[in-house]
Amino acid sequence: MRRLTGSAAAKVLPAFLVAAVLLVLVVAPGAQAQDVRDAARKADAERRAALERAQQAEDLILNDREALLTAVEEFEAEDGVLDARLAELEREVANLESHRERLADRWARRELEYREISGNVRLAARDLAALLEQSPMTALRPERLGRVRSILREGYFPDIEDISSMAGALFEEMELSGQVGLREASFVGRDGKEQTGQVMTLGAFTAVYRTSDGGEVGFLRYSQGERKLFALSALPPSGMVRTLRSYMDGTSESATIDISGGAALRQITQQVGLWEHLLLGGPIVYPILALGIVALVIVACRFVFLRRVHGNTDRIMGQASALASKGDWDGCEAIVRKYKDKKMPVIEVVADGLSARHEDRATLESVMQEAILRELPRVERGLPMLAVFGAVAPLLGLLGTVTGMIETFRVITLYGTGDPRLMSSGISEALVTTELGLAVAIPIMLFHTFLSRRANGIIGEMEEKAVHLSNIILKEKIHGPNGRTRKAPREATAGASVGELAGGTAD
Repeated sequence: MRRLTGSAAAKVLPAFLVAAVLLVLVVAPGAQAQDVRDAARKADAERRAALERAQQAEDLILNDREALLTAVEEFEAEDGVLDARLAELEREVANLESHRERLADRWARRELEYREISGNVRLAARDLAALLEQSPMTALRPERLGRVRSILREGYFPDIEDISSMAGALFEEMELSGQVGLREASFVGRDGKEQTGQVMTLGAFTAVYRTSDGGEVGFLRYSQGERKLFALSALPPSGMVRTLRSYMDGTSESATIDISGGAALRQITQQVGLWEHLLLGGPIVYPILALGIVALVIVACRFVFLRRVHGNTDRIMGQASALASKGDWDGCEAIVRKYKDKKMPVIEVVADGLSARHEDRATLESVMQEAILRELPRVERGLPMLAVFGAVAPLLGLLGTVTGMIETFRVITLYGTGDPRLMSSGISEALVTTELGLAVAIPIMLFHTFLSRRANGIIGEMEEKAVHLSNIILKEKIHGPNGRTRKAPREATAGASVGELAGGTAD
């Protein structure tokens, strides 16, 4: 706060006193004169005290002036020294800045080189880590992956030891990839429990296990996430198992290797059985299978029947013809009775012809024609049904195709085409039913054709033997057993030949 000098205070105090007096006169115009004089004396005393204090302050300021001027001069001299020191420091700072820039430039070049080296090493370490993660050898030696992963830590600068460790891990992987190893190791079995057994590694491609009791041999797959070996859920075929067991025992020089790294072996777990494949066709599969089973039973029964009733009819008819040419009809009947128990259609027709040999020509031909017509249903039984089954089976498959496509379009309507697996059920039903219908129909048609030819052969044989017997009987009636000509009996009707009558039934 700024102080007032003595002259200034002297000028201010009278004005203050005058104002005080006026205020007293205004506020209390009726006060007593004594009070006014007391106030005046008091104000005057205060004025004198203020003047004294002001004078003392002025004297003090005047006494300190010389000291202050001396201090100012000293401070100005010190300020000059500091300015010189500041200029010197500024020059030193400029030199240091220049040196720092040179060092920074040098460090930037070195850092760029270091970063390039570090980046190349880290890139190689990343590739090596990926290689080791994919290798089944890591399940047997998991510690080597940890050494490589330590180099990939953020902010870590690899040194020469890390590079040497990487080179050692890479050479080790190369060496193990070209070797066949057999060791005791742990793996997760098909039951999901970890167990110990013999593990054979065929390079880095395939891993095979054999349980501790030696009863089970199968392939192992390597899990990168857990870094463990897992047994495939399905065992390989028996022939492959024998080959692997012999190789592990050292008695064979060949083994199965999956060069795809497990992709081909995993197809073993995706294989489905015949019944599971058929179930993909939906409900239409059952009538097609029932139709195929019934057709198979018919084919088996017909094949056995036609094979049994065919026999060696040429030899039998040769013997009967020789006896008939001599007039030994009793011998002919004895030969026919000998084979009659076999229910052979040709023998049945010949037997009926021999029993009617005393009749006229028309009656004989009618009897033999009747015998042929009686045997036709036995010979052709089941063949029309096979023809129907052969035509119905592909139609059922086509029905399954239609229902499968309807199901596919329904799924597309509800869920769209984003996930093809949703449509696989309908497509499987459409294709499997068509496949099964054709697979059933084609053999049925082939067997129907084969059995029809066998049946037609037996029918033709019946016609041939009937005509042959009819000719022998008529010849015996005309010429007699010794070859002398007889008078032919009169016939009421000429009639048609047995061959012509039988020919109408061959169809």
